[in-house]
Amino acid sequence: MEDRFAGSLLGLALACALGGRHEGGALGAAVWGALGGVGSAELRWTDDTQMALGLARSLVERKGLDADHLAATWARDADWKRGYGRGARKMLARVRGGEDWRDANRAVFPDGSFGNGAAMRVAPLALWFGADGPALVEAARLASSITHAHPFGVEGGVLVARATALALTSDLPPDAFLARLKEGSGDEEFTGRLDAAAAFLETDPSTRDVAWTLGNSVVAQESAVTAVYCYLRFRDAPFLDLVEFVVALGGDTDTIGAMAGGMWGARRGAAAQPPDPLSQLEARDAIENAARDLYTHRPA
Repeated sequence: MEDRFAGSLLGLALACALGGRHEGGALGAAVWGALGGVGSAELRWTDDTQMALGLARSLVERKGLDADHLAATWARDADWKRGYGRGARKMLARVRGGEDWRDANRAVFPDGSFGNGAAMRVAPLALWFGADGPALVEAARLASSITHAHPFGVEGGVLVARATALALTSDLPPDAFLARLKEGSGDEEFTGRLDAAAAFLETDPSTRDVAWTLGNSVVAQESAVTAVYCYLRFRDAPFLDLVEFVVALGGDTDTIGAMAGGMWGARRGAAAQPPDPLSQLEARDAIENAARDLYTHRPA
């Protein structure tokens, strides 16, 4: 289990770094390269991993989810060169300046953000709370709402947290896995896509069909279920097969990769990660240490 904790955070970070090199196509790759990503000696990860590591540290330091501490941690640690979205930059800058996150989370988008930024970082919650249950759902809702107050943004965070916890703690077959996720989701934007994902697992669709039907964008309802599908399709395949498929989907490749990679690693562990790209991963030791701290200090 300790190896699977490490595998989840390493899988998140590695898929995030590999996917980040392709986000937004050629133009996106050029921008990322200008910021120090492409061509560097290390596989450099994006805001997805940075926020997940902040969540992991906050859980350990506060012995659980402390929303005020977590918001302050994210605001303090934010490095804009990691690819933060416009809304996240403005919101976190407000918190860094002393504004309460409960006000700042609607300052940019009055109805709240429905981006996938809440979902991309939730793996530490799944590791901390373990089994798919009320405590995990409550924590995922609260952690998501710090930056993503829209119901879709929150739902995306809850869905990916539950999926990662199921990957960690159960060995459900794919159809039962999706049915369990559907039981806890009340929004048709997500349940309809979960049904489509179940059908896709029977038909081996192309990346174009997956992107068209499930989505590949930065909004939660068009990427969270996509990540779950990618995980289930490749959960027993090599990690790089998963990453290759995510990259071929196009769109928000770093975040879909981070979500799916966190699930894959929770099931398969660190020992199953590909050695060559993993050896190049930025701050690999720090990521493993964060995972092992979660394992050591999590509730009994």
